[in-house]
Amino acid sequence: MSETDVTSKARMRCREIMTSSVKTATRDMTLQQVAVLMRDGDMGSIPVIEDGKLVGIVTDRDIVVRSIAGGKGADSQAGDAMTGEIFSVRPDDFVFEAIRLMGDKQVRRIPVVDESGGLAGIIAMADVALEMEDEREIAETLEEISSGSSFWSKK
Repeated sequence: MSETDVTSKARMRCREIMTSSVKTATRDMTLQQVAVLMRDGDMGSIPVIEDGKLVGIVTDRDIVVRSIAGGKGADSQAGDAMTGEIFSVRPDDFVFEAIRLMGDKQVRRIPVVDESGGLAGIIAMADVALEMEDEREIAETLEEISSGSSFWSKK
């Protein structure tokens, strides 16, 4: 890969690689309904939207660990299982900001939100890997995120 190619990829914006057609849930949906969305869409997380704004994310882990293991049933609401602390980027942020957040927060997906807090899309590790497959450092970083060791805390 030439130096020009590397520089252009380093300047890539989140809007260029995000998935913009994202299935979403609401707080009042049951965990079973959310799980069906995950199964049918072959995804491990669903953003939760309220009044057009992103308010949380429900992951398959949230369903199992927070809810089922805690004694809640499939009829519990998504709002009770969701993670409300959201780490996000904006459409015009550099992709490296999304990668940095993934490493820092040990997450595999980063929502992309607009200025009003609405969900514009989502970036998954796979999106980054597909766009930047030739960059060894990016691949190694994504591998470390997946393994749970924090790339960003290394000295």
